[in-house]
Amino acid sequence: MSKIIVTGGQKLKGELSIEGSKNAVLPILAATVLNGGTNIIKNCPKLKDVEIAIEILKRLGCKANVEGDVVILDSSTLNKTEVPEDLAAEMRSSILFLGPMLARCKKVTISYPGECVSLWAQPVAVSPHAAVYCFISCLLGFNVSYQ
Repeated sequence: MSKIIVTGGQKLKGELSIEGSKNAVLPILAATVLNGGTNIIKNCPKLKDVEIAIEILKRLGCKANVEGDVVILDSSTLNKTEVPEDLAAEMRSSILFLGPMLARCKKVTISYPGECVSLWAQPVAVSPHAAVYCFISCLLGFNVSYQ
């Protein structure tokens, strides 16, 4: 087993800025539909998947404003329950909208997430999320159908 040994008589001190993480911010963006109000997300990375998630929220009726690495989302104007197929097809993480939309609207229509032929064959962590959402949805009495 490897180890790092630090020697010396000086204590380390200072500050370090940590960049935002795509895998952290995408579920947060999807969850903004839950409160039906204003959400401020700081240190948001400028990545294509983040832009797509924000566009999905806009097309669902949310108001969005991006100022540098800060995203301000207002989900009080949410007025649609269908995640646009063209955007869902571009991003595998679009499945993250399933749970929050069901919780808030009691209904959601979403196509296969991007690059998926089958949710169960996808070799990334999307499959367990989809399975959990479907299982919980069934337990809560939602009708989950495969078309």
